Amino acid sequence: MKTPIHVAVLVGSLRKEAYSLKTAKALIAAAPKEYTFDIVPIGQLPLYNEDLDTAEPPATWAEFRKRIGKADALLFVTPEYNRSLPAALKNALDVGSRPYGQNMFSGKPGAVVSISIGAIGGFGANHHLRQSLVFLNVPLMQQPEVYIGEIQNRFTPEGQPQEAFSQYLGTVMQACVQWVGTILKK
Repeated sequence: MKTPIHVAVLVGSLRKEAYSLKTAKALIAAAPKEYTFDIVPIGQLPLYNEDLDTAEPPATWAEFRKRIGKADALLFVTPEYNRSLPAALKNALDVGSRPYGQNMFSGKPGAVVSISIGAIGGFGANHHLRQSLVFLNVPLMQQPEVYIGEIQNRFTPEGQPQEAFSQYLGTVMQACVQWVGTILKK
């Protein structure tokens, strides 16, 4: 397996102080050094419209596709909005998987982490995202399923993950690394 392993990270929330962004950064901090990470922004992507997907698509689409294309693996960290994934994240999936036959996500091992301020940890968002990713041919880590509830209580006032949460994220990242290694060896 080649090193370093390059992971594209898609964060579902656009908010500057988003818990999903803080969680993504904490996961990255727990990763082995042979992994590199690129938090790929999604908020600047125009809504997917096939009429714009010409020989010269919007520059933000082209850059997004290029960054996803360079990745060896994918990490999705998303909040739950109305029992589903945020529109910006769904749009990023559409942009990265089009035009037909040019799916930049295909075959890249991935993991989904969902969060919410409620108790069920973004279960709906997690499963809606998984449904789309299965169609996009992303081999997803099955276990552990990662639903993080009451996310607002998992960080210190300074924005750092609390000790027990940090340890849990380390366990999650170990599972992700094992999953990515398994898929990339095939």
